Amino acid sequence: MIHPIDVFFWTIRKNEKDVVNLYNSLSPIMQLATGGSMLNFGYWKENISDPISAQEHLCSYFGKLAELENAKNVIDVGSGLSAPAIFWRDNYEKINLFCININYNQLSFSGPQKNIEFLNSTSTKLPFADKSIDRVLALESSQHFKPLIDFILESKRILKKDGLLVLALPVTMQNASIMKLGILKFTWSSEHYGLQHVRKLVNSHGFTISDEELIGKNVYAPLANYYIKNRTELKKSILQKYPNYVEQILYKSILKMKKASEQKTIDYVVLKCKI
Repeated sequence: MIHPIDVFFWTIRKNEKDVVNLYNSLSPIMQLATGGSMLNFGYWKENISDPISAQEHLCSYFGKLAELENAKNVIDVGSGLSAPAIFWRDNYEKINLFCININYNQLSFSGPQKNIEFLNSTSTKLPFADKSIDRVLALESSQHFKPLIDFILESKRILKKDGLLVLALPVTMQNASIMKLGILKFTWSSEHYGLQHVRKLVNSHGFTISDEELIGKNVYAPLANYYIKNRTELKKSILQKYPNYVEQILYKSILKMKKASEQKTIDYVVLKCKI
């Protein structure tokens, strides 16, 4: 049973324990809505019409950008239910993956995996030696890292000289305001990092952004359109485990997310960063 007052305080405070509670309580909604275990919004291109394909496409695009074909030791920080890591492991057989997650329940979801180690740790104190890692990946997770600067500094510490930090995260734009975000101010259960803020943190703490893409138009609206089109069936699945008000809030948030994206109030950035 989800108590609204708990969700309210989790969303307002957003400390690590609150994020764990939010994901334990609400991430099954994503699983019910998509039929899979990836928790990202997906990258919806012209020929993609279902969430699992969109999520796998985002993982594929992200892996290519991160040049995983040339990497050996890779960490996935904020690894969720480990589905992206399993996807990369299956597509890049030479890499050793380390899933880092503060949420122990999520780490234990997939069970033992070949060439994947699971580490229960915070994103701001990574349990690796200096200059020992080829890639630090944060696929739709760094919006929860607080303070983000500590994660960036830790990434710089553990990355080899030719290593890469690759991020994908929702961001607010310069015209963002409480009025324009509306319900997202409360249901967007992460830090609302601005794009300029993220760029500044990365560039001023030892990294250079070598690639940047804003892909929000292929993330928010297509996902919202999928939910709107299939709401009747999706609602039936969600109501098997959640009260009606949860689905109502989800639906209103999705509509607002689409509008905020179309108004360029929010976007979704992918960054490739070199030391």
